[in-house]
Amino acid sequence: MIKCKKTNSEDIEFIRLVIKLDEELAERDGKEHTFYAQFNKIDKIKYAMVAHKNNEPIGIGALKEFEPEVMEVKRMYVLPPYRGKNIASKILQELEMWARELNYKKCILETGKKQPEAIRLYNKNNYSVIPNYGQYKNIENSVCFEKIL
Repeated sequence: MIKCKKTNSEDIEFIRLVIKLDEELAERDGKEHTFYAQFNKIDKIKYAMVAHKNNEPIGIGALKEFEPEVMEVKRMYVLPPYRGKNIASKILQELEMWARELNYKKCILETGKKQPEAIRLYNKNNYSVIPNYGQYKNIENSVCFEKIL
């Protein structure tokens, strides 16, 4: 059974999985990684989630306020052996419930075109593609999504 724990970006389990996420993204993004990495610092994340299986941390996700009533989904990651088992969807759904509890009306996010699994995840969870926002506005390899809560 998968259990999700609400925490923040100071949680050591969250930090350890962020390091693994960043290593994988550096490989996938190549020379573009430095651009994306600047927007993925975790020092100001108040709302982080760690998924556990048998008390082992296996996945993460986070929320960061983008603007009043809008949360941005950040730092979604599941360890490779646990992928394809709906764990990312569970984390995402837990994050959405948390955002609703905090009275947010919408979630937005950015992912890369080099992350087809992420694109499938967001499509499967009823996110709609939107024009690239903010710092991603003119970035060709970015895909942005939103979901009304």
